[in-house]
Amino acid sequence: MSSFDDSLQPVLGKKSADALATALDLHTIGDLLRHYPRRYVEFGELTNIAGLEIGEHVTIQAEITRVTRHQMRQRHGTRTEVEITDGQRRLTMSFFNQLGKYKEQLQVGKQGFFAGKVGMFNKKLQLQNPEVQVFEDEDDAELQKMRPIYPAAAKMPTWKISNCVKQLLGVWDGADDPLPPDLRKDRGMLPLDAALRAIHMPDGWDQIGAARKRLKWDEAIAVQLALALRRQTAAARPAPSCPRKSGGILDAFDARLPFELTAGQQEVGETIAADLTSQHPMNRLLQGEVGSGKTIVALRAMLQVVDSGRQAAMLAPTEVLAAQHARSLQEMLGDLAQAGELGGAEQATRLTLLTGSLPAAARKQALLDAASGAAGIVVGTHALIQDKVSFADLGFVVVDEQHRFGVEQRDALRTRAADGSSPHVLVMTATPIPRTVAMTVYGDLETSALRELPRGRSPIATNVVPVAEKPQWLDRVWQRVREEIANGHQAYVVCPRIGEAGAEEMEEPPLNDDGRRQPLAVEEVAPMLASGPLKGLRIAVLHGKMPPDDKDATMRAFAAGEVDVLVATTVVEVGVNVPNATAMVIMDADRFGVSQLHQLRGRVGRGSAPGLCLLVSEALEGTTTRERLDAVASTLDGFELAQLDLEIRREGDILGATQSGRKSQLKMLSLLRDAEMIAEAREVAQRLVTADPGLQKSPGLRAMAETLIDSERAEFLQKA
Repeated sequence: MSSFDDSLQPVLGKKSADALATALDLHTIGDLLRHYPRRYVEFGELTNIAGLEIGEHVTIQAEITRVTRHQMRQRHGTRTEVEITDGQRRLTMSFFNQLGKYKEQLQVGKQGFFAGKVGMFNKKLQLQNPEVQVFEDEDDAELQKMRPIYPAAAKMPTWKISNCVKQLLGVWDGADDPLPPDLRKDRGMLPLDAALRAIHMPDGWDQIGAARKRLKWDEAIAVQLALALRRQTAAARPAPSCPRKSGGILDAFDARLPFELTAGQQEVGETIAADLTSQHPMNRLLQGEVGSGKTIVALRAMLQVVDSGRQAAMLAPTEVLAAQHARSLQEMLGDLAQAGELGGAEQATRLTLLTGSLPAAARKQALLDAASGAAGIVVGTHALIQDKVSFADLGFVVVDEQHRFGVEQRDALRTRAADGSSPHVLVMTATPIPRTVAMTVYGDLETSALRELPRGRSPIATNVVPVAEKPQWLDRVWQRVREEIANGHQAYVVCPRIGEAGAEEMEEPPLNDDGRRQPLAVEEVAPMLASGPLKGLRIAVLHGKMPPDDKDATMRAFAAGEVDVLVATTVVEVGVNVPNATAMVIMDADRFGVSQLHQLRGRVGRGSAPGLCLLVSEALEGTTTRERLDAVASTLDGFELAQLDLEIRREGDILGATQSGRKSQLKMLSLLRDAEMIAEAREVAQRLVTADPGLQKSPGLRAMAETLIDSERAEFLQKA
């Protein structure tokens, strides 16, 4: 039998195999067989042109309505313009001296497949760099069959992919089915080879439905088996029991809290306290809105661990955020973090910051504090998981902004405990996650949520500024910023890009490369504002390419009120706390995801004055992009927004390539539509792993799980 790992070259020949590898990154039999059709068309069923997105590479079935040839004035040769229609709307294609094989095919009234990138020219939709397959014989039996439309690329249109698949299936002798026969029978599933043949060469919709059911189940059960194995492995490790101690540093901290914990903070705190007492490692995800008080929950848990004689570590995704966490924790603890110092409290511990850019002497001292146990709490970046960093007795790890760390990095932390036990782990994220996503992406973690905001937080008004339709509104945006400054407040202006170097410098890429213009950049917008609408105000710049000391100095100046307007990239997205900042203008807001916009606006309204967030965009009313922005403006509930985002996103955007560099194994499963199947797969996977620890008796199932077990499955959160 063939293996899914076998090369395509012996089957398809070098030319076709190289073309698939270059255009679509498909190298093996498994890669091509799991490059599933995006949709199917029947002969005569024309594609809806109105649904096309600018910037998208598409294949459509349409009819030729007009062919005109023009002699070019500026250069030698001819331009042929071809107009096609779906019966309602029209789209044009241009060929410059390159008709070649298409010359005889392009006839009015003919139908065919037309592939290319959707663009705009003279306010008309057009297909750029088109490729064509005109249907020659409309009585051809092959033509009458249901035809698959594949995710394609320039130089590799859908019909070429289809021909390669047919060639492969013509000689393919199948592969071992990883699902046990009884499981397949119980669920009424097709065998794997039958499902793969049916998905590529179906006889009808019933066959497509049966094939999708089997292939979706394979993806769902693979993920849930991987997660069940992780849970089983984690539960088998010993963990240091850290029971709450009466009269310790936690009690001293609680006694001097200047505010009352919310009901949610108290409830989650009790749950975590119980987990820390267990001799099995806690693996918990704590999700909560920006400003919901996750840090205070994490600090109280760390103090419980310190009371038990062990150490706690907090990981942040950037040095700026790590330094800010260290300052924040130090301020909250006061003399409780000054052990061994003059004026330190009786029950005090020591808090140490450890990052890669610390001066040599400070770094050496921080390493010594962690290794000797002098520091009860160590705050840092991923530098904490380097081999040279050791802890005296690490009992608890807090990971802030989980989606910026791979699973492998999180696992590496667990080896830092001195006695071979596994420290308890609390993962925090400010990106609210719908239940179906959490069940698939974070299924190896127990989940808790903080849904209420602490008392005293001010409301945030969010408005979309549609500059394409109402360009004069932009002037009003800068007037509002001036009004906030005049009232003694400060403002952020956020841009998607740093400067002129292009897309590779962007801290967050645009959601869609629409081919119109580069997104706005900090280094372009800041001088424009300083010499124009915000002239006379104190303006500073902040982005990820700045030296750490410069970034820190800029943030300190802004926090101290020495800067009126901070023009920044998404480096201000998390952890930045300036209560006096009341306004945020997000330029090219359509270049950001829903969750990211929600996190960004959480930087304002953190004090006593209400916050204002203005989403500046050229997105037109009625488009999916504008719908996303309107959704952000309509609610401040991050959990509701996360669900809306999931519903608005198109298939294929939900789970992207993994952070470990692998291609995503999930190509057909929809976290929204297949929630029921995911829940069933979770139950089945847990049963299988409980009955057969490690899946030692089921090598096929274990192999399915191992394709995903090391992967970080949450990149869509980073994109979002």
